[in-house]
Amino acid sequence: MKSGHFYYSLQQITRKWMMATIVTLLVHGTYAQSDSKTFTSLELPVNAIQSGLGGLNVSRSDYSIDFFQNNPALTSDTLSGWASANHLFYFAETGLSTFAYQHNFSKIGVMSFGINHLSLGDIQGYDIVGVPTGTFSSGETTIVVGKSHQEGLFRFGANVKAIFSNLAGYRASALAVDIGGAFVHPTRDLSIGLVIKNLGVVLSEFSPTSTSQLPFDVQVGISYKPEHMPFRFSATAYRLSDYNVPYDLRGNTNEQVTTLDKVMSHLTFGGEVLLHKNVNLLLGYNFLKNKELRLENAGGGSGVSIGALARIKYFNFAFSRSGYVTGGAYQLSVSVNTNHILTRK
Repeated sequence: MKSGHFYYSLQQITRKWMMATIVTLLVHGTYAQSDSKTFTSLELPVNAIQSGLGGLNVSRSDYSIDFFQNNPALTSDTLSGWASANHLFYFAETGLSTFAYQHNFSKIGVMSFGINHLSLGDIQGYDIVGVPTGTFSSGETTIVVGKSHQEGLFRFGANVKAIFSNLAGYRASALAVDIGGAFVHPTRDLSIGLVIKNLGVVLSEFSPTSTSQLPFDVQVGISYKPEHMPFRFSATAYRLSDYNVPYDLRGNTNEQVTTLDKVMSHLTFGGEVLLHKNVNLLLGYNFLKNKELRLENAGGGSGVSIGALARIKYFNFAFSRSGYVTGGAYQLSVSVNTNHILTRK
């Protein structure tokens, strides 16, 4: 391909991508004023690396197959054949289990697959006079299929997600897509990601009077490691379609917050200390989570996360702890390169 044609094509792709992002922001701006979303399992971190980096990251493109669920463009041929299993130990009986696999098909290229299940435990049911009627299982399951494509230094991808929610026998379902792009520098440890998440429709409601809503979001992030420093820094901006982000769990917005607080409420920061080529320490801070979950005169651990990543031959292991006022949420992740395991003699 001639260089002139390549740069013309790149400009066309970039122009279309920017226009699609602007249009999507305009269309969904009116819906973003309300924080009463359902299908919120789509906002939980899918693996321990993501949790350890503050819970959000759409730009890191290193060693993690699960990150295609954060940004469908964060895949490559080098991850083909990798499989992963993750579990988030949330609170009480609540937990999120996720599984992912990536394969490079000869005719259609790289595709990624994921299954996520949020278990809410058993809920005690009562009749109209308060007599127990038994327990009901509740949870949410998401099936994800992703496809990516590379154009020069840019990657583009899309995920299609089917979501099925069950709350004590009441059921709802939805269909959503994620559209993502990423730039990966050819020589430096630098990557930039942009993703439009959970753009879709609700297929069925919990009841005739309920109005479910997908947690639509636009996120952009950057990950960068200085050449001679054992540290990788990540910053992710999210909820970009909603300037006035609520500060409490009831969706109320504090009108007295400063402009700086409003800006910081859209940012999550993560850092990796590279102790060894196969061992990383993970650090993260989510400003909004700190504000939402922090109690007056309580400690400042809310919104702070830590973790570790270790690579041993064909396996990756990760562990993280995310801080809340009531304690910590822990997440474990294991991934394996099945190509090496299945071909060993």
